[in-house]
Amino acid sequence: MKRLSVFVVATALFAVGCSSSTSPSTPTNPTFTAQISPANEIPAITNAESAVAGNASITFVTTKDAAGNVTAATVTFVVNITGLPAGSTVNIAHIHECASSCNGSIVISTQINPGDVAVTNGVASFTRANLPADAAVVQRILNNPAGFYFNVHTTLNPGGVARGQLQKVS
Repeated sequence: MKRLSVFVVATALFAVGCSSSTSPSTPTNPTFTAQISPANEIPAITNAESAVAGNASITFVTTKDAAGNVTAATVTFVVNITGLPAGSTVNIAHIHECASSCNGSIVISTQINPGDVAVTNGVASFTRANLPADAAVVQRILNNPAGFYFNVHTTLNPGGVARGQLQKVS
């Protein structure tokens, strides 16, 4: 009987160790999108770049503690922009903290600089991978993605040419 009890306990421990469930400390990769538009800027863009459109895919790689709080994070941005007129230059792009009705502070930068992104036939695309992100900011994004927006700035529109609120995909 004692041998059977040891076998049952050992089998139960093995099953728990092989369980496919994830704990809060397991790294996860939440992904967000933003459909960016000049009409979403405050004030809306009405100049030569008013036909710009685009999207951003933003993926965080996070590590969480036992309580499920983000303790470390990196971010990858994949951005595509169309409708840029000849001569447009993409200068910077980042995530701001603010609802759709306001302009907010920059909280995570793509770390691009003027001239880093080529504009060809009105199209600009770029990827920035594994950038450091503040764990507290990422936690706030996970808790309330609609309270954050992604936007792109150009030389013609240094305050921002197109923006969109973050929406969680996964």
